Amino acid sequence: MTHAKQLRMKNITKATFVSLLMVGTIFTAPLAARPMTAEDLATLKRLGAPAVSPDERWLAFQVTETDPKTYKRSTSLWLRSLSLPEAEPVKILDGEGSEHSPAFSSDGKYLYYLSDASGSEQLWRSAVDGDKLSVTYDLGSMTVAGVALPTQPSDRDPARASDFKTDIAGYKLSPKSDKVAVWGDIAKDCPTFGCDKDGEIGDGNKAEPGPGTGREYDELFIRHWSSWETPGNYSRIFAFDLKDGKINGDGIAVGSTLVGDSPSKPFGGGEEIAWATPVGKPGDAFSEMATNTIFFALREANANEPKSTNLDIYADSVVDRRPAENLTTDNQATDTLPAMSPDGKLLAWAAMKRPGYESDKLSILLYDVRTNDTRDITADWDRSVGSIVWTPNSKAMIVTAQDVLDHPAFEVDAATGKVSRLTGAGNVGATIPLKDGSLIYTMNSRQAPTDLYRRSPDGKVTQLTNINGRELADIDEVSNERFSFNGAEGDKIWGMITKPKNASGKLPMAFLVHGGPQGSFGNSWSSRWNPKVMAAQGYAVVSIDFHGSAGYGQEFMDSINQDWGGKPLTDLKLGFDAALKEDPQIDGERSCALGASYGGYMMNWIAGNWPDRFDCIINHAGIFDLRSFAFSTEELWFDQWDHGGPWWKRADPEKWNPINKIANWKTPTLFIHGEKDFRIPYTQSIMPFTYAQEMEIPSKLLIFPDENHWVLKGKNSVQWHRTVFDWMHKYTGGQEGED
Repeated sequence: MTHAKQLRMKNITKATFVSLLMVGTIFTAPLAARPMTAEDLATLKRLGAPAVSPDERWLAFQVTETDPKTYKRSTSLWLRSLSLPEAEPVKILDGEGSEHSPAFSSDGKYLYYLSDASGSEQLWRSAVDGDKLSVTYDLGSMTVAGVALPTQPSDRDPARASDFKTDIAGYKLSPKSDKVAVWGDIAKDCPTFGCDKDGEIGDGNKAEPGPGTGREYDELFIRHWSSWETPGNYSRIFAFDLKDGKINGDGIAVGSTLVGDSPSKPFGGGEEIAWATPVGKPGDAFSEMATNTIFFALREANANEPKSTNLDIYADSVVDRRPAENLTTDNQATDTLPAMSPDGKLLAWAAMKRPGYESDKLSILLYDVRTNDTRDITADWDRSVGSIVWTPNSKAMIVTAQDVLDHPAFEVDAATGKVSRLTGAGNVGATIPLKDGSLIYTMNSRQAPTDLYRRSPDGKVTQLTNINGRELADIDEVSNERFSFNGAEGDKIWGMITKPKNASGKLPMAFLVHGGPQGSFGNSWSSRWNPKVMAAQGYAVVSIDFHGSAGYGQEFMDSINQDWGGKPLTDLKLGFDAALKEDPQIDGERSCALGASYGGYMMNWIAGNWPDRFDCIINHAGIFDLRSFAFSTEELWFDQWDHGGPWWKRADPEKWNPINKIANWKTPTLFIHGEKDFRIPYTQSIMPFTYAQEMEIPSKLLIFPDENHWVLKGKNSVQWHRTVFDWMHKYTGGQEGED
């Protein structure tokens, strides 16, 4: 069987299959739905990584599916016609591994993607010849949504484009698709993308000198978020020529004289890398330079790295091996998200101003590649951009930013900096602007997970996918209500209430506190802290965007600095009462507070400073002792900025420390943590659990040995939710969850 594995559809005729694909839906809503379960949350499909063909006829994307019995996850590629409004998506690649991260070649003839079908993550290529894709079906030759699907393998079948000795973490094609940048974890002394001893004791792993298993360190950043650091190994970019669709030669190490991770760890990806766009005529010196230039973000790895937020934007030639040029030397704060205009004249990136502050405002800077002039075009817009994509005409950029409970897409005019909001309620992710002024984007909300949408130039929005349509048709909807009130210092504070739709009678409250703390519990879908699945258990879920939350301007976000237990707690207290006034159905005498990370810190703070309010508390990965946290967390810049410097230099380091208020504790508390959490080490949950047990306060500890700061695995997610729901039901008068 070829890599393009046959799609087997039993008990469906060819004609029926085609008709199902061509209608708007392939499911019928049931007569009666049911409440959403933890199993639903763990197994709903997850859509991402959209890509549009150069002729804008095809939309490719990936879908991750979870087996409901084993919870094993696999990812496949799908295709949807953009020229036929009634078309349904078709799964085009369903191989023996997981296929993801699609990208079309510049001529539109090929679709590149990553797959582990060969045993490791490698780059693959599948032909797109006119209306034909190299996909095999056992239903006979047929055409669906304008796509001819051949039945026999051919020379268009998927072919491996790389054969490296190590995994590819990501890739980015050059504008002409004659080159490709790939990245992954590679030893610094390895001149190629993967060496014989890469990852083993010896040249590839400087942290294991032998003969034992001990790792040796002489600088901080010994571990980061969920993994131990390997000195000498970094996330590194290599640039290669593409010849006949395959990677050719040993490639060029990008930024070879620099030491650091690019993309940055642990969250950086292709958004931190951009190829220059050729300008002028072939043979023009500047055009040739641009054709071979790549821009990337990198923070130098040295003794100061754990306290530095100084990512810089570099330019490097993949032909001329001069040292990479730092374009942002003068800024000691974060510079990231490089994005080249299609006409090749302007490089945009997002920049902060205050060194050491990870939640400073990200403004858009425009850099003229010919004059080297740089200007801040969103200095007067009090929002922080999360992504940057140019429109095809190079006149504007599409960006996303948190904005009062939503995360919409905006258009920013490149000449004037004028900002226009494009999308309504919901959480926009990836954006792809089209030549006709349309916008393809992903979006989710508290009601439903991510799907693809198209916004026409006149503002009309069409949903392109309904990837969980059948599953969501079986699940009860919830109601989502926004409300506001005057919080600490009289400032306007926003919150949301999510509850079962058409619920009758009084509902106990689930009081959610978001993490960050510079975050938001807004109108978005989460596979972990999901208001819809909590509401489905019979609760009114209340969340408050307290002082420090994102989407209300930089001053509001800054206001939590050195005030973790002050204004935020005041906002939460006032928000609790405001929710009861807003919705009389909420039973304020039956309530449980829940939070993770900073939200977990707040659970410990509430236990000592608001001990009579809640019937139970659920604390995931919360900070219990700020002193021990200051000496055990890894990204020191976060702790030291938010609390006024290193522990020993703070004016009043114990002021907001939860451990100092434990004499007031009495609320039954469930503590949850992952052993691989290095952001907030798991001892921060063992310590308060120990105290609660010693004081005979009802308490339970749930530890996941294979999870980090989040619970990511399917079975673990189900266990997490069952344990959480049982704890909530026990102390709010509900029934224990079913096994």
